Amino acid sequence: MTKKIKAGIIGATGYAGAELVRLLCGHPQVKIEAASSKSFFGEEISEIYPGYTGSVSLVLERDPSAVINSCDVIFAALPHGYSEGLGHDCLEKEKVFIDLGADFRLENEEDYKKWYGSSFSYKEIHKYAVYGLCEIFRDRIKNAQLIANPGCYPTSIALGLYPALKYGLIEQEGIIIDSKSGVTGGGRSMTQSTHFPECSNGFSAYKAGEHRHTPEIEQSLSKFAGKPVRVTFTPHLLPVNRGILSTIYCVLKTDPDSIRQRYREAYAGEPFVQVLADGDYANIRNVRLSNNCHISLHFDIPANRLIVCSAIDNMIKGAAGQAIQNMNIAFGIHETSGLKAIAPAF
Repeated sequence: MTKKIKAGIIGATGYAGAELVRLLCGHPQVKIEAASSKSFFGEEISEIYPGYTGSVSLVLERDPSAVINSCDVIFAALPHGYSEGLGHDCLEKEKVFIDLGADFRLENEEDYKKWYGSSFSYKEIHKYAVYGLCEIFRDRIKNAQLIANPGCYPTSIALGLYPALKYGLIEQEGIIIDSKSGVTGGGRSMTQSTHFPECSNGFSAYKAGEHRHTPEIEQSLSKFAGKPVRVTFTPHLLPVNRGILSTIYCVLKTDPDSIRQRYREAYAGEPFVQVLADGDYANIRNVRLSNNCHISLHFDIPANRLIVCSAIDNMIKGAAGQAIQNMNIAFGIHETSGLKAIAPAF
């Protein structure tokens, strides 16, 4: 019998951490060795999430170092500013560290200062960080010890635009991105905007032109294009638990048939990215609880526009699922291990 990878989760009781627990319990080559929680240490995770009763026996640690010391791979599901030191400790101890927060996503420290309000505390380790957008940077992830798991909006947008920018199918100027997310994207802590009476039966934009994912989006798109790309990004809050739909508007440089062909070539053989048939529309319902990204292509010929719709589950492909996909790549495991669930039929 092959020895199982020992996985640890720091911040296991937030939404992303809890999804890691749920998914890793079904991973055939992984054992959850330890997990920690600042708020619920000493408790069984099934006391916080009763749905895990009978399936997960896991007492939460208080000290993250206990998780690091006992595990081969450590997932950090923490707010920004809390993961950098943990990444430093994992590098020193030669453990694989996968950060679901923002501490290692931005390459430019000035961007991090502007959007997150603080500097890098361990500047020397950022050169080891690999941006974990699996389908695009797979070859770098294979040898990575420190992986920055992408944000949820940036994942849906980068996958939606990669072929268009990589192959010069659209103008690099004038890209407009309209994204909608379920309320789990705001985390488990209560805010007024995610309080049920506030968001139920409502639908609104927020942080238009000033969302913290903007520099991460532009960083990826600029890499694809080979030169700086600026976008107009407006997120919206959907009154649903989970899912992201990004609708992206771009100026065409070629004909629709060429674009369809390039998208299908770019994602041929990818287990988690599906380019939908002509006339179909990406829908968050059809990726719910899966690690899939559905992309649909639409054309406004009179306006010379390509419209890309990209749908993911923000908690799976946008967080925990992609983190596990990154682990699979880094450890040489089949990429789909533990991630074969498909969306429920209803």
